[in-house]
Amino acid sequence: MKQDSRMAGNSVNLPHATRRRSTLAFKFLIPFVLVLSVSVIAVTQYFQSISYFLRPLWDTPPKPFTRIPHYYAPNMSMHQLCQLHGWGILSSPRRVFDAVLFSNELDVLEIRYHELFPYVDRFVILEANATFTGIPKSLTFFENLNRFAFASSKIVYDMLPIGELDPDSRRMPFLVEAGHRRALNNLLKRSGIAVGDVLIMADADEIPSPETVQLLKWCDGIPPIMHLELKNYMYSFEYHVDQNSWRTTAHVFTERTKYQHSRQTDLMLADAGWHCSFCFREIKEFAFKMKAYSHADRVKHDIFLNPDRIQRVICNGDNIFDMLPEEYTFSDLFKKMGPIPRSASAVHLPSYLIRNADSYRFLLPGGCLRPG
Repeated sequence: MKQDSRMAGNSVNLPHATRRRSTLAFKFLIPFVLVLSVSVIAVTQYFQSISYFLRPLWDTPPKPFTRIPHYYAPNMSMHQLCQLHGWGILSSPRRVFDAVLFSNELDVLEIRYHELFPYVDRFVILEANATFTGIPKSLTFFENLNRFAFASSKIVYDMLPIGELDPDSRRMPFLVEAGHRRALNNLLKRSGIAVGDVLIMADADEIPSPETVQLLKWCDGIPPIMHLELKNYMYSFEYHVDQNSWRTTAHVFTERTKYQHSRQTDLMLADAGWHCSFCFREIKEFAFKMKAYSHADRVKHDIFLNPDRIQRVICNGDNIFDMLPEEYTFSDLFKKMGPIPRSASAVHLPSYLIRNADSYRFLLPGGCLRPG
């Protein structure tokens, strides 16, 4: 009977213990589900930021460039300058062709052409009637030819008719961009370029310095391909980011030379010019580029295109896409977090910009306010 009593007691206590364990498990399950849900939302909403922050853990930095020292001083002969670089001097200069894809960078392109006009033999420029993301656009360069009349004898221009793009192209802007570059190759063939000429491949806002172009024209023995290291600026020449703009290249042209905007050699000429990204006169131009170029997927929210926000970002030196820096070490990442430091220096900038400072005040220190 006692045994039956104990068994009966157990039969009464077991459901109570089970309920207690179930209650405790449920209490632990609630915060777990909450934490998991918040984590999923955070990863979904901030995947890009998390990925960039952890980049030093998952990505390997590219192979370092071999930097060629760049020598220059006023009133030195080209013979002396070429000799300092370890190169000889040509008996007559090479021709230099400057090839760019153009979207809407009118002011920067005008500075580029004025700065390089005495040294470049042909300006080859291709413009499309739609952006890399498939948005129809006006032919901005063609509609403003009067601003470039001074260089008309050297300009080789063509328009690329995009027509009605496949809707998928909006999700593959880099493929559309590659099509633009192939079209520019065809334009180069019609420009009169020949084997032995120098071809500069760049975006419109990547400006080689006149000193660099003169080395390319006059020096014998320059590398057949080298990248040009450009000082990297954002919004204007007031915000100097770093020296890490390297995609511009100079080629001694051969029949196999193709227009590219990617790494093609380990050699890079130091301090060879300026890259001024998002250096526009009006707010609407910023918004247009944000939607138009290959990284348009970085516009995560409509508020990114708000004119007041864009103006605030420009004057604060913040990231226009609210992104973390793309760095390969935590040390570099932490150094670059936060606003770009302002610079009060307008020394060693394009000379045409300084000579016409009143027209380009928005690109100089203190000129962050934009109309529109």
